[in-house]
Amino acid sequence: MQHWRYVVMMMSLCGGVDLGVEGAQAAPSEQGGSVQATQAGSASSGAVVSSPAPVAAPSAVQPATVPSAGKSWFSDIDVGLQVEGGAMANTGHPDNGMNFGQLLQSHSDTGMLNQVALTITKPVDSIGDGYGLGANIQMLYGSDARAYITTGISDRWLDHHRYQLTPIQANIALHMPWLTKDGLDMQLGILSSPMGVEVLNPAGRAFYTMSYTAQYSNPFEHVGFYGQWHLNSHYAVLFGMDAGNQKSFGRGNNNGEPAGYVGFNASQLAGGALSVTYLLRVGPEDPRRLLGSHRAHEAQRFWNDINATWQINPKWSLTAEATQVHDEGLDANTWSGVVWGAYAATSTLTFNARAEVYRDSTGQFVVQYPEDTGYGRSLLGLPARTYTAPATTYGDLSFNAVWRPNIGHHIKLLQIRPEIRFDRSLNNTRPFADFRHQNRILIGGDVTLGF
Repeated sequence: MQHWRYVVMMMSLCGGVDLGVEGAQAAPSEQGGSVQATQAGSASSGAVVSSPAPVAAPSAVQPATVPSAGKSWFSDIDVGLQVEGGAMANTGHPDNGMNFGQLLQSHSDTGMLNQVALTITKPVDSIGDGYGLGANIQMLYGSDARAYITTGISDRWLDHHRYQLTPIQANIALHMPWLTKDGLDMQLGILSSPMGVEVLNPAGRAFYTMSYTAQYSNPFEHVGFYGQWHLNSHYAVLFGMDAGNQKSFGRGNNNGEPAGYVGFNASQLAGGALSVTYLLRVGPEDPRRLLGSHRAHEAQRFWNDINATWQINPKWSLTAEATQVHDEGLDANTWSGVVWGAYAATSTLTFNARAEVYRDSTGQFVVQYPEDTGYGRSLLGLPARTYTAPATTYGDLSFNAVWRPNIGHHIKLLQIRPEIRFDRSLNNTRPFADFRHQNRILIGGDVTLGF
């Protein structure tokens, strides 16, 4: 527990957190399309972003604004609906029908309704004396919900169906004029993780498929709080506390212990071209059913993630991410590096490339769940059927095009993304196509509509 006490102490020193508050991302969010009341990494629907390239750092909650004369605090509530579906064909034609190492695009040669996301956003508006208040609600229905459930809240909603229902956001957003000129921004409730580059919102990430890093070395969802203390217009201290990765409270918590974040964000550097985010996350994540109560309470998981985005010029951009995870309870480690490159050929057409190396030192992190309830059950340490590979160093090389024509007629977003992805074991294991092949090619794509 000394590690957790250290993180709490660091958060209290860096963020001025009242430790009497219980409970809360993402991601550059995990996460996306920016929502005024949330971090940019939050998974939002119906929001159109300027580029499908990855976003490396979470931006601040938007500054509180004063409602125009004659308008109420509720007058700028925004409602958005976004629908995504797609498929990835597998050249290995696995007999088990699974795209190993893909939590979202899990079934090979099968069309998926990934998301129907309804988002209600109340931007942060002034409520007097420098304080601001906003709110976010997002409900997601579809196959992606299987991997983004929160135990104790949505793990039993439609739990025996491929298409499930889960809340991605249900929080209030606060601005407080404390400590510095730009003050403190905070979200409390159900949040998307602030760690990582690739997010759940398809309008906020470059590719239909996700990197191994985003799926297995970044958290997804939290119940608790997340804050940003703005030192000035370029630098912010990041901190938060939550019930665990995709955990809530009571029966929805697998070990009864909290976890938390501390880190920093540097934005608009080098004339506005460069941004960098680092986050450390520490806390027990393994279920007591697996390790026993005492060990589950004490064994820490350490997540380290640093990412940066460089806008080289109006057409070219690069994003890089490096992660390292150590789990004391599992005695397991991962490390990874990912690079994305984007070329905006026109205002509506962008070409992307992604290269990744991901090391799973024990084979305990990269896991496939053939049953729709498997992922949620494993979070709580309940029996679940799984496919696992031995210790493997994975390589991923992906290419796609992102076309976003402006068609109007109340359609805010039409996004079409054809993709080809090459996966290979770099240490001669055979994790693909029923554990018969060292390589695999996925070909497919998705379509997203936002209203």
